[in-house]
Amino acid sequence: MSADRAAVAPLHIAVLMGGWSAERDVSLSSGAGVADALESLGHRVTRIDMDRDVAARLAEARPDLVFNALHGTPGEDGSIQGLMDVMGLRYTHSGLATSVIAIDKVLTKQALVPHGVPMPGGRIVTTEELHAGDPLARPYVLKPVNEGSSVGVAIVTQDGNYGNPIGRDVAGPWQEFDELLAEPYVRGRELTTAVLGERALGVTELRPKTGWYDYQSKYTDGMTDHLFPAPIPDAITEACMAIALRAHWLLGCAGCSRADFRWDDERGVDGLFLLEVNTQPGMTPLSLVPEQARHIGMSYPDLVQAIVDEAMRKPMKGAA
Repeated sequence: MSADRAAVAPLHIAVLMGGWSAERDVSLSSGAGVADALESLGHRVTRIDMDRDVAARLAEARPDLVFNALHGTPGEDGSIQGLMDVMGLRYTHSGLATSVIAIDKVLTKQALVPHGVPMPGGRIVTTEELHAGDPLARPYVLKPVNEGSSVGVAIVTQDGNYGNPIGRDVAGPWQEFDELLAEPYVRGRELTTAVLGERALGVTELRPKTGWYDYQSKYTDGMTDHLFPAPIPDAITEACMAIALRAHWLLGCAGCSRADFRWDDERGVDGLFLLEVNTQPGMTPLSLVPEQARHIGMSYPDLVQAIVDEAMRKPMKGAA
């Protein structure tokens, strides 16, 4: 154990994981890794697979801190944050207002674009509109307004299998959601930048071996090559890190966040677009924030401890 770790004051930390979102399995993996790391650091850990009686379980545990390892709703959309605020619990990652805005792709655009953050255009469309005709010129992207991990994303191309117009009986997110966000498709490369506290950790390029960087490519070992540092011009690296930090600050993120980009490498810096900011990035063995931290010399337990340290410095809300 390093001198720094030996100096860590042991805490009782509840790790919230699981839940009932589409990202439940990812959250369980994140939570298990976080809990193991916390125990290795000497903290007392209570593992909570969140269900509908989560308030009672948190009240019974009475932790010094809640490490929020949930992904998707209701762990990432402000719901659990509001509950913990009311209960007077200290917790990791972003608070209620930030979580509400950042999980909603339209609200995120409204918060960031006026401040000069480059994001794709687009508009909300109903499923009825989609079946009547294309809302944008093809190719374009359809995505749920408030899901993460590429859940429910469809890329509509001229020669795709969705039909023209999109068929009602064809499998796609229009069968699951009443409204979707339609955005112009940005050709080029997938980039991502993690932010920890007030520091951008670097830029990773993601190269899926088949198709695009969808849910399966993200969470199946060997499906995507992660290149760090990304083999891109210095100007693009600097732009990604600056935009990620600015978005983290403008949204009021805390702990760590991850900014995802598409870069049209035929257009230089003008081809760089922020797609979204993830306020609860994954902490699984394949996740990008731990990977970037490792590349700059920060172990997984050190990363977890850094997130804990920042949360312990934040002022508490709610009850005393």
